[in-house]
Amino acid sequence: MKLAMLNGLTAQQFLSEYWQKKPLLIRGAFPGFQNFVSFESLQTLAQRDDVLSRLVVEREGEWSLKQGPLKASDFRGLKRAHWSFLVQGIDQLLTAGKTLLSHFDFIPYARLDDLMISFAPKDGGVGAHFDSYDVFLLQGQGHKRWQVSQQQDHELIPDAPLRILRCFKMEQEWILGPGDMLYLPPRYAHYGIALNDNLTYSIGFRAASRQELLTQFLVHLQDRLIAEGMYEDADLKPQAHPAEIGTSMIERVASMINQITWNKRDIAQFLGSYLTEPKPHIFFDPPARPLSLAKFHQSVEKKGLHLSLKSQLLFAGEQMFMNGEEVSVQGTARECLIRLADKRVLPGPLALPEGARSLLYDWYQAGYVRLGERVVNE
Repeated sequence: MKLAMLNGLTAQQFLSEYWQKKPLLIRGAFPGFQNFVSFESLQTLAQRDDVLSRLVVEREGEWSLKQGPLKASDFRGLKRAHWSFLVQGIDQLLTAGKTLLSHFDFIPYARLDDLMISFAPKDGGVGAHFDSYDVFLLQGQGHKRWQVSQQQDHELIPDAPLRILRCFKMEQEWILGPGDMLYLPPRYAHYGIALNDNLTYSIGFRAASRQELLTQFLVHLQDRLIAEGMYEDADLKPQAHPAEIGTSMIERVASMINQITWNKRDIAQFLGSYLTEPKPHIFFDPPARPLSLAKFHQSVEKKGLHLSLKSQLLFAGEQMFMNGEEVSVQGTARECLIRLADKRVLPGPLALPEGARSLLYDWYQAGYVRLGERVVNE
């Protein structure tokens, strides 16, 4: 199916021709796009302890960065400066943010990071930089000039608080208005300059480094390894140098380590837990007065339920992963939870499969799922 938000390309065409390959400018990707935040509402969100925000300021070539929570006073005295402020994880806070991300479900949720919204007045921005992940830049309020480059020179300004390119050589340039969108692959240098007060909605896709994936996988294995017995060397022989780590000891330990094995199920288990693990600043709000198990089932069967905006539910084969925790379900219960994972809602009236009832009640008590079909801001 051709998608208007991709210039009439099908999802397969976009993934084959552009994804992680080259930029794509999409005029009118979201015709009549309605902003669901304002400068004031972003400021309010940026003052929360559970929200990641940043204020970036440039004065005569000198950059400064203030991490949130931000205060209203942080925005005073900026009239002669170029500045921008950014709020992360909007999809975990506002229903409209999660709804916007649903338009990008032709890319697996396992690759999705979050929705960031930035505000900048005229001439504001965060400098020329590159990201290590794919991003869609959707223009909301106002207009912004985007300059991009495929340059290989990624040298950064030394001692700057942000990763700003020392030398940026523009190759392409566009001005985006409300509803326009620009897709950029990883490591494409880009520089956004506000032409007037404007909002940019950045849909980012996570791309962990090989080092991070390998490190975290080893941590995952560490928690699951069971190795019995002790190091033994009944055939120990005298050494010329008592301080030397002998060849025989190295070989014995190498043999022990080589016994560590893993399979695709282990990797799926790791990825499920790793990709759904909530970020450190995320906290869930259990219901203040939780319903009894019986009343919970009655309410769900009548009104349905939905995932909390902060929840991430993924699956691999028979394995389901909710917010870093693995559960195993089968049959109709698995089918039910897959629908919840894909659509984030199970509308009522709903007959819950027996195998999903107690699990969903546990998730309800933890604040992972909420009653009713209507997702509310968090």
